[in-house]
Amino acid sequence: MQPRLREVKRSFSLRRAAFLGSGLALIAVTYGLVRLAFGLFLPDVQRDLDLEATAAGWVSAAASACYCVGALAGFVLARSHARALVLSAAVTAAAGALGMAASSGAVLFSIAAVVGSASAGLASPSLVRLVEERVSAPGRARAQAFVNAGTGPGLVVAGVLALLLLPDWRTAWAVSGVAAVLVGAAVLVGAGRRDEHGGGRGPSTPGRRWSRAHARLLVVALLYGAGTASVWTFGRSTLVDAGASTVTSVLLWVAVGVGGAAVTVTSRRTAGLRARTLWLVTALVTAAAVAVEGVVPSSGAVSLAAGVVFGWGYTAATGALIAWTTEIAPEHAAAGTSVLFVVLVLGQAVGAAALGTVLDAAGPAVAFLLAAAVTAIGAVGSVRSRRSQERTELDLPVAGA
Repeated sequence: MQPRLREVKRSFSLRRAAFLGSGLALIAVTYGLVRLAFGLFLPDVQRDLDLEATAAGWVSAAASACYCVGALAGFVLARSHARALVLSAAVTAAAGALGMAASSGAVLFSIAAVVGSASAGLASPSLVRLVEERVSAPGRARAQAFVNAGTGPGLVVAGVLALLLLPDWRTAWAVSGVAAVLVGAAVLVGAGRRDEHGGGRGPSTPGRRWSRAHARLLVVALLYGAGTASVWTFGRSTLVDAGASTVTSVLLWVAVGVGGAAVTVTSRRTAGLRARTLWLVTALVTAAAVAVEGVVPSSGAVSLAAGVVFGWGYTAATGALIAWTTEIAPEHAAAGTSVLFVVLVLGQAVGAAALGTVLDAAGPAVAFLLAAAVTAIGAVGSVRSRRSQERTELDLPVAGA
């Protein structure tokens, strides 16, 4: 009987590992290979399609807005239709990537880039919900951090594709589109039927007390998104303009991915931190990396090191947002993730459009230092709000509630 019990446990563990691996892969594709790879291939797209920096900034802003549409759909539907959202994420990622591969001009490419960006917004809340269903409470926080860290491996793969295929960016997008279909199918198979560990359903959408508890958190997420748009949209093109070779500039993307992937290792140590503490550390680390990228773009070694730091900071910070909203209202973790990621990406939309203009007018040093300052303000804002945040958390009385 005992050997059979061990076999059952091993089988369950393998199924859970396969599910978490496919979830990480979906994040890798929708974020690393589709949404965020826009900045990786931007210099080559600009050359072939005559896309200027200001126009590229507006395309990135529109893609961020479309991401928000996807995440808002996740806010409404994740609790009851997580699997349908996974399917939608795979379809939009494939359509966007294949559309960019087949585009004959800047307009069609831009439309496809905007459509593809919705996939990431659909993927995050659906996977948060599926992890809630498939993983019991003791291991849930670490599982969420593991799946959310998929951005890093995705960026590494995107960078490898770029090294192998550039200047043929069309083939790289085609590979990403096929990968989206395969990974989406794997997640749906791994998720299986509904198997909820999360307890009662609770109300389908958050109420006023939830909004109050998240007010300052939404502000810092907005600022963080605006600041990090600098690297995601203009990081590689800044290196190219500073004279870096194609290999060096692509390796920046790989470095960012390596830093993001490192979160799967460091999550063992950071899992014990309170979410606010983790946010403070990761946001300040990110701000420092952004500043370095803009001030010394001509130094390849320094830029690559800063890329690793940025990748770790960004991935760990988005994981901190998931942990923070889960601390406040665990029954609304998927909805909280949707709202926070919407606000973060709205910040990226504003930041991309504004920084594209600043970059053209004043150069990368000014633009990136401005972005670093905005990111740091978001970190400091979380510290200043700590006491008021504690008074408004849902497990404590709230005045007027």
